[in-house]
Amino acid sequence: MTVTSEQRFGEFVVVRRHEGQDHVAELVLDRPKAMNAVSTDMARSIAAACDALGADREVRATVLTSSHERAFCVGADLKERNSFSDADLVRQRPTARAAYTGVLELPMPVIAAVHGFALGGGFELALACDVIVADATAVVGLPEVSVGVIPGGGGTQLLPRRVGAARAAELVFSARRVEAAEARELGLVDELVEAGRDREEALALGARIAANSPVGLRAAKKALRLGQGLDLRAGLEVEDAAWRSVAFSGDRAEGVAAFNEKRRPDWPGE
Repeated sequence: MTVTSEQRFGEFVVVRRHEGQDHVAELVLDRPKAMNAVSTDMARSIAAACDALGADREVRATVLTSSHERAFCVGADLKERNSFSDADLVRQRPTARAAYTGVLELPMPVIAAVHGFALGGGFELALACDVIVADATAVVGLPEVSVGVIPGGGGTQLLPRRVGAARAAELVFSARRVEAAEARELGLVDELVEAGRDREEALALGARIAANSPVGLRAAKKALRLGQGLDLRAGLEVEDAAWRSVAFSGDRAEGVAAFNEKRRPDWPGE
């Protein structure tokens, strides 16, 4: 797949665009010497990349990938943390949070392409995405209690929304690592593919998603996210508000016209 543009955010994060996939962005975790352990600098770069992607109306889908052959991301940089004073840890916390919320709050659909280790904060980055595509080598888990902390990148909130409170409790309390087949069975990942194909399959899914209305995609994601945890009546009000935000858009008019004229839509994106 030919890279047509590349923008680097700091030393450890890259955003790429590919030939034939104009509306798909690849957000690459690129700290291979540390298996993508999230240092302060890397967290700052993830947040900056997400800010740029969120403001880019041309991006209809984002795929979160890794440049390391054996790991998606092994979580927080514990070597860096070992040198921190309590005051350092307090100062670093907003920077770390901004990385995870940056991915979580991206307005377009986001797909994680996971292979190898996705542990702790690494798995939390994947959980912040809308869909997780994992290959057969994937090993996921939230082992934070084994080093005296708790999942702090959204794990205690995002995991129960995926697998239920009791299953999430078992996984967090035991700190156990879950291999690919069981992870798919438990719903920790959404699609399981052959080893080495996670990125390819995630980018292909991103391309299929990006063929649809950018206005519709962003509104649908907003409705899905805001409706989580609400009772049905309140959730339907969220959905109605999202529907009203797109019902009179140029994308809606183009979509209906294209359907009736039996042609591919040319989305205005507004």
